[in-house]
Amino acid sequence: MSASNQAAVNHQIWLVARPAAEPSHDNFRLVQMPLEPLAPGQVRIRNHYLSLDPYMRGRMSDAKSYAPPQPLDQVMLGGTVGEDVESTHPQWHVGNKVLAKFGWQEYGTSDGTDMEKIDDTRVPLSAYLGPVGMPGVTAWYGLNRIIAPRPGSTVVVSAASGAVGSVAGQLAKLSGPRAVGIAGGADKCRYVVETLGFDACIDYKAADWYQDLQRATPDGVDGCFENVGGVVLDATLARMNPFGRIALCGMIAGYNGEPAPLKHPALIVTQRLCVQGFIVSEHLDVWPQALRELGEWVAVQRLHYRESIAEGLDSAVDAFIGLFKGRNFGKQLVKLV
Repeated sequence: MSASNQAAVNHQIWLVARPAAEPSHDNFRLVQMPLEPLAPGQVRIRNHYLSLDPYMRGRMSDAKSYAPPQPLDQVMLGGTVGEDVESTHPQWHVGNKVLAKFGWQEYGTSDGTDMEKIDDTRVPLSAYLGPVGMPGVTAWYGLNRIIAPRPGSTVVVSAASGAVGSVAGQLAKLSGPRAVGIAGGADKCRYVVETLGFDACIDYKAADWYQDLQRATPDGVDGCFENVGGVVLDATLARMNPFGRIALCGMIAGYNGEPAPLKHPALIVTQRLCVQGFIVSEHLDVWPQALRELGEWVAVQRLHYRESIAEGLDSAVDAFIGLFKGRNFGKQLVKLV
Protein backbone atom coordinates (compact mmCIF):
# COMPACT_ATOMS: atom_id res chain seq x y z
CA MET A 1 0.00 0.00 0.00
CA SER A 2 1.42 3.39 -0.95
CA ALA A 3 0.88 6.93 0.22
CA SER A 4 -0.21 9.34 -2.48
CA ASN A 5 2.39 11.53 -4.15
CA GLN A 6 5.24 9.35 -2.91
CA ALA A 7 8.49 11.29 -3.38
CA ALA A 8 10.86 9.97 -6.04
CA VAL A 9 14.03 11.06 -4.24
CA ASN A 10 15.47 10.94 -0.77
CA HIS A 11 17.67 13.78 0.51
CA GLN A 12 20.43 12.65 2.85
CA ILE A 13 23.40 14.11 4.72
CA TRP A 14 26.57 12.02 4.52
CA LEU A 15 29.74 12.17 6.58
CA VAL A 16 32.51 12.56 4.00
CA ALA A 17 35.56 13.50 6.13
CA ARG A 18 36.52 12.99 9.76
CA PRO A 19 37.00 16.23 11.72
CA ALA A 20 40.31 16.72 13.48
CA ALA A 21 38.75 19.14 15.96
CA GLU A 22 35.47 21.04 15.74
CA PRO A 23 33.16 19.68 13.01
CA SER A 24 32.51 21.93 10.02
CA HIS A 25 30.38 21.92 6.88
CA ASP A 26 33.38 20.46 5.02
CA ASN A 27 32.86 17.18 6.88
CA PHE A 28 29.37 16.69 5.45
CA ARG A 29 27.62 16.56 2.10
CA LEU A 30 23.95 16.90 1.18
CA VAL A 31 23.11 14.25 -1.41
CA GLN A 32 20.05 13.19 -3.36
CA MET A 33 19.32 9.50 -3.83
CA PRO A 34 16.51 7.80 -5.76
CA LEU A 35 13.80 6.00 -3.82
CA GLU A 36 13.56 2.54 -5.32
CA PRO A 37 10.21 0.68 -5.33
CA LEU A 38 9.70 -1.41 -2.21
CA ALA A 39 10.47 -5.11 -2.38
CA PRO A 40 8.04 -7.55 -0.74
CA GLY A 41 8.22 -7.30 3.04
CA GLN A 42 9.64 -3.79 3.17
CA VAL A 43 8.45 -0.59 4.86
CA ARG A 44 9.10 3.05 3.99
CA ILE A 45 9.11 5.62 6.77
CA ARG A 46 8.86 9.39 6.29
CA ASN A 47 11.04 10.80 9.05
CA HIS A 48 9.41 13.64 10.97
CA TYR A 49 12.24 14.41 13.42
CA LEU A 50 15.97 13.67 13.54
CA SER A 51 17.83 13.49 16.84
CA LEU A 52 21.12 15.39 17.22
CA ASP A 53 23.24 14.24 20.16
CA PRO A 54 26.75 14.97 21.43
CA TYR A 55 27.75 11.29 21.25
CA MET A 56 27.66 11.58 17.46
CA ARG A 57 30.88 13.60 17.59
CA GLY A 58 32.70 10.60 19.05
CA ARG A 59 31.32 8.29 16.36
CA MET A 60 32.75 10.63 13.70
CA SER A 61 36.26 9.72 14.85
CA ASP A 62 37.99 6.47 13.91
CA ALA A 63 39.68 6.27 17.32
CA LYS A 64 39.04 3.20 19.47
CA SER A 65 35.73 3.54 21.28
CA TYR A 66 32.76 1.58 22.60
CA ALA A 67 31.11 1.48 19.15
CA PRO A 68 32.34 1.27 15.54
CA PRO A 69 33.01 4.65 13.91
CA GLN A 70 30.52 6.30 11.61
CA PRO A 71 31.37 5.09 8.07
CA LEU A 72 32.47 7.69 5.57
CA ASP A 73 30.37 8.41 2.47
CA GLN A 74 27.25 7.10 4.14
CA VAL A 75 24.23 8.63 5.84
CA MET A 76 25.07 10.22 9.19
CA LEU A 77 23.77 7.92 11.90
CA GLY A 78 21.12 8.94 14.42
CA GLY A 79 17.72 8.34 15.95
CA THR A 80 14.51 9.22 14.10
CA VAL A 81 10.76 9.24 14.58
CA GLY A 82 8.36 9.21 11.68
CA GLU A 83 5.37 7.66 9.98
CA ASP A 84 4.85 4.63 7.76
CA VAL A 85 3.94 6.00 4.31
CA GLU A 86 4.33 2.83 2.25
CA SER A 87 4.41 -0.86 3.13
CA THR A 88 4.53 -4.31 1.61
CA HIS A 89 5.03 -5.84 5.07
CA PRO A 90 2.07 -7.64 6.68
CA GLN A 91 2.79 -6.28 10.19
CA TRP A 92 3.47 -2.67 9.25
CA HIS A 93 0.73 -0.39 7.96
CA VAL A 94 0.53 3.11 6.54
CA GLY A 95 -0.06 5.51 9.40
CA ASN A 96 1.97 3.61 12.01
CA LYS A 97 4.23 5.95 14.00
CA VAL A 98 7.77 4.62 14.21
CA LEU A 99 10.91 5.02 16.31
CA ALA A 100 14.04 3.98 14.41
CA LYS A 101 17.65 4.88 13.62
CA PHE A 102 17.47 5.95 10.01
CA GLY A 103 19.87 8.85 10.50
CA TRP A 104 20.04 12.18 8.70
CA GLN A 105 17.69 11.61 5.80
CA GLU A 106 14.09 12.24 4.82
CA TYR A 107 13.07 8.60 4.31
CA GLY A 108 14.09 5.27 5.77
CA THR A 109 13.49 1.88 4.17
CA SER A 110 13.54 -1.32 6.22
CA ASP A 111 12.37 -4.92 6.41
CA GLY A 112 10.72 -4.02 9.70
CA THR A 113 13.62 -4.91 12.00
CA ASP A 114 15.24 -2.32 14.28
CA MET A 115 12.01 -0.31 14.33
CA GLU A 116 9.44 0.17 17.08
CA LYS A 117 5.80 1.22 16.86
CA ILE A 118 5.07 4.14 19.18
CA ASP A 119 1.88 5.80 20.38
CA ASP A 120 1.71 9.60 20.15
CA THR A 121 -1.77 9.97 21.65
CA ARG A 122 -0.40 10.81 25.14
CA VAL A 123 3.28 11.43 24.46
CA PRO A 124 4.29 13.78 21.61
CA LEU A 125 6.18 12.13 18.77
CA SER A 126 9.32 14.21 19.31
CA ALA A 127 9.52 13.21 22.99
CA TYR A 128 10.49 9.68 21.96
CA LEU A 129 13.85 11.16 20.95
CA GLY A 130 14.20 13.02 24.24
CA PRO A 131 12.72 12.37 27.69
CA VAL A 132 10.97 9.15 26.60
CA GLY A 133 13.93 7.96 24.55
CA MET A 134 17.65 7.43 24.82
CA PRO A 135 18.39 10.69 26.71
CA GLY A 136 15.67 9.96 29.26
CA VAL A 137 16.80 6.38 29.84
CA THR A 138 20.38 7.63 30.17
CA ALA A 139 19.28 9.98 32.94
CA TRP A 140 17.18 7.25 34.58
CA TYR A 141 20.02 4.72 34.60
CA GLY A 142 22.75 7.07 35.79
CA LEU A 143 20.63 8.41 38.62
CA ASN A 144 18.95 5.23 39.82
CA ARG A 145 21.58 2.59 39.16
CA ILE A 146 24.83 4.49 39.80
CA ILE A 147 24.13 7.48 42.05
CA ALA A 148 21.18 5.84 43.85
CA PRO A 149 20.53 9.00 45.92
CA ARG A 150 19.01 8.99 49.37
CA PRO A 151 16.34 11.47 50.47
CA GLY A 152 18.01 14.57 51.89
CA SER A 153 21.27 14.09 49.97
CA THR A 154 22.55 16.56 47.37
CA VAL A 155 22.95 15.72 43.69
CA VAL A 156 24.74 18.04 41.24
CA VAL A 157 23.85 17.76 37.55
CA SER A 158 25.96 19.44 34.87
CA ALA A 159 24.44 20.55 31.54
CA ALA A 160 21.27 20.76 33.61
CA SER A 161 19.13 22.36 30.90
CA GLY A 162 20.10 19.75 28.30
CA ALA A 163 18.24 16.67 27.15
CA VAL A 164 19.85 14.31 29.67
CA GLY A 165 20.65 16.64 32.56
CA SER A 166 17.16 18.14 32.71
CA VAL A 167 15.65 14.69 33.19
CA ALA A 168 18.31 13.55 35.68
CA GLY A 169 17.66 16.53 37.96
CA GLN A 170 13.89 16.13 37.84
CA LEU A 171 14.18 12.42 38.64
CA ALA A 172 16.38 13.32 41.59
CA LYS A 173 13.72 15.68 42.91
CA LEU A 174 11.04 13.01 42.49
CA SER A 175 13.06 10.68 44.72
CA GLY A 176 13.77 13.19 47.49
CA PRO A 177 17.30 14.68 47.22
CA ARG A 178 18.24 18.28 46.64
CA ALA A 179 19.11 18.91 42.99
CA VAL A 180 21.67 21.56 42.03
CA GLY A 181 22.20 22.20 38.35
CA ILE A 182 25.10 23.70 36.43
CA ALA A 183 24.27 25.42 33.14
CA GLY A 184 25.53 28.18 30.87
CA GLY A 185 23.75 31.51 31.12
CA ALA A 186 21.12 33.18 33.28
CA ASP A 187 18.20 32.14 31.04
CA LYS A 188 19.07 28.47 31.23
CA CYS A 189 19.61 28.64 34.99
CA ARG A 190 16.28 30.39 35.47
CA TYR A 191 14.55 27.65 33.47
CA VAL A 192 16.28 24.91 35.46
CA VAL A 193 14.98 26.32 38.75
CA GLU A 194 11.62 27.82 37.82
CA THR A 195 10.37 25.20 35.33
CA LEU A 196 12.30 22.03 36.11
CA GLY A 197 12.16 22.52 39.87
CA PHE A 198 15.86 22.23 40.77
CA ASP A 199 16.75 23.75 44.14
CA ALA A 200 19.48 25.89 42.58
CA CYS A 201 21.39 26.33 39.34
CA ILE A 202 24.93 27.64 38.94
CA ASP A 203 25.87 29.68 35.88
CA TYR A 204 29.35 28.45 34.98
CA LYS A 205 29.83 31.54 32.79
CA ALA A 206 29.73 33.80 35.88
CA ALA A 207 33.06 35.03 37.20
CA ASP A 208 32.58 33.67 40.74
CA TRP A 209 30.64 30.55 39.84
CA TYR A 210 32.62 28.22 42.11
CA GLN A 211 31.68 30.36 45.09
CA ASP A 212 28.06 30.10 43.95
CA LEU A 213 28.43 26.31 43.88
CA GLN A 214 29.84 26.36 47.40
CA ARG A 215 26.86 28.38 48.63
CA ALA A 216 24.39 26.07 46.87
CA THR A 217 25.97 22.95 48.41
CA PRO A 218 26.61 23.89 52.04
CA ASP A 219 26.61 20.24 53.11
CA GLY A 220 28.74 19.08 50.21
CA VAL A 221 27.74 16.87 47.29
CA ASP A 222 26.74 13.22 47.56
CA GLY A 223 26.01 12.47 43.92
CA CYS A 224 27.18 13.94 40.62
CA PHE A 225 25.61 13.34 37.23
CA GLU A 226 28.36 14.49 34.90
CA ASN A 227 27.76 15.43 31.27
CA VAL A 228 30.55 17.97 30.69
CA GLY A 229 33.89 17.12 32.32
CA GLY A 230 36.77 19.62 32.40
CA VAL A 231 36.52 22.51 34.82
CA VAL A 232 32.87 21.72 35.56
CA LEU A 233 33.72 18.25 36.85
CA ASP A 234 36.74 19.67 38.69
CA ALA A 235 34.52 22.10 40.58
CA THR A 236 32.03 19.43 41.62
CA LEU A 237 34.80 17.01 42.53
CA ALA A 238 36.11 19.55 45.04
CA ARG A 239 32.66 19.58 46.73
CA MET A 240 32.17 15.80 46.93
CA ASN A 241 31.54 14.20 50.30
CA PRO A 242 33.28 10.97 51.33
CA PHE A 243 31.87 7.92 49.53
CA GLY A 244 30.06 10.11 47.01
CA ARG A 245 29.04 8.62 43.67
CA ILE A 246 29.71 10.09 40.22
CA ALA A 247 27.88 8.89 37.10
CA LEU A 248 30.03 9.82 34.11
CA CYS A 249 27.57 10.17 31.27
CA GLY A 250 29.49 12.45 28.90
CA MET A 251 32.58 14.64 28.67
CA ILE A 252 31.44 17.14 26.06
CA ALA A 253 34.15 19.64 27.06
CA GLY A 254 36.70 17.41 25.32
CA TYR A 255 34.72 16.02 22.40
CA ASN A 256 36.38 18.31 19.84
CA GLY A 257 39.89 17.31 20.87
CA GLU A 258 40.52 19.88 23.60
CA PRO A 259 42.27 18.33 26.62
CA ALA A 260 40.20 18.44 29.78
CA PRO A 261 42.47 17.05 32.55
CA LEU A 262 41.35 16.97 36.17
CA LYS A 263 43.26 19.27 38.50
CA HIS A 264 42.60 17.26 41.65
CA PRO A 265 42.28 13.57 40.74
CA ALA A 266 43.64 12.59 44.16
CA LEU A 267 40.26 13.57 45.61
CA ILE A 268 38.84 10.38 44.10
CA VAL A 269 41.10 8.47 46.48
CA THR A 270 41.01 10.69 49.56
CA GLN A 271 37.20 11.00 49.43
CA ARG A 272 36.80 7.29 48.50
CA LEU A 273 34.56 8.17 45.58
CA CYS A 274 32.81 5.77 43.25
CA VAL A 275 33.27 7.02 39.68
CA GLN A 276 31.53 5.02 36.98
CA GLY A 277 31.24 5.72 33.29
CA PHE A 278 28.40 4.08 31.42
CA ILE A 279 26.87 3.59 27.98
CA VAL A 280 23.11 3.22 28.24
CA SER A 281 22.83 0.94 25.20
CA GLU A 282 24.69 -1.69 27.23
CA HIS A 283 21.87 -1.83 29.78
CA LEU A 284 18.89 -2.83 27.69
CA ASP A 285 17.38 -4.72 30.63
CA VAL A 286 16.33 -1.44 32.30
CA TRP A 287 14.80 0.19 29.21
CA PRO A 288 11.25 -1.19 29.55
CA GLN A 289 10.88 -0.02 33.16
CA ALA A 290 12.58 3.31 32.50
CA LEU A 291 10.51 4.08 29.40
CA ARG A 292 7.28 3.09 31.14
CA GLU A 293 7.98 5.47 34.04
CA LEU A 294 9.29 8.29 31.86
CA GLY A 295 6.34 8.05 29.47
CA GLU A 296 3.83 8.24 32.28
CA TRP A 297 5.54 11.23 33.89
CA VAL A 298 5.60 13.08 30.56
CA ALA A 299 1.97 12.19 29.86
CA VAL A 300 0.80 13.60 33.19
CA GLN A 301 3.19 16.58 32.90
CA ARG A 302 5.22 15.76 35.98
CA LEU A 303 8.35 15.58 33.82
CA HIS A 304 9.04 18.75 31.84
CA TYR A 305 11.29 19.15 28.84
CA ARG A 306 12.33 21.70 26.27
CA GLU A 307 13.31 21.32 22.63
CA SER A 308 15.46 23.31 20.21
CA ILE A 309 14.06 22.58 16.76
CA ALA A 310 15.93 23.32 13.54
CA GLU A 311 13.75 23.37 10.44
CA GLY A 312 14.68 21.25 7.42
CA LEU A 313 17.39 18.72 6.66
CA ASP A 314 19.80 21.39 5.41
CA SER A 315 19.82 22.94 8.90
CA ALA A 316 21.17 19.78 10.56
CA VAL A 317 24.88 20.55 10.26
CA ASP A 318 24.62 24.03 11.76
CA ALA A 319 22.44 22.69 14.58
CA PHE A 320 24.93 19.90 15.26
CA ILE A 321 27.88 22.29 15.40
CA GLY A 322 25.84 24.46 17.77
CA LEU A 323 25.60 21.60 20.28
CA PHE A 324 29.27 22.13 21.17
CA LYS A 325 28.84 25.88 21.54
CA GLY A 326 25.86 25.72 23.88
CA ARG A 327 23.44 27.14 21.32
CA ASN A 328 20.76 24.54 21.97
CA PHE A 329 18.31 24.90 24.83
CA GLY A 330 17.12 21.43 25.76
CA LYS A 331 16.94 18.55 23.30
CA GLN A 332 18.21 19.41 19.80
CA LEU A 333 16.00 18.13 16.99
CA VAL A 334 15.66 18.66 13.27
CA LYS A 335 12.07 18.85 12.04
CA LEU A 336 11.49 17.49 8.54
CA VAL A 337 7.68 17.41 8.35
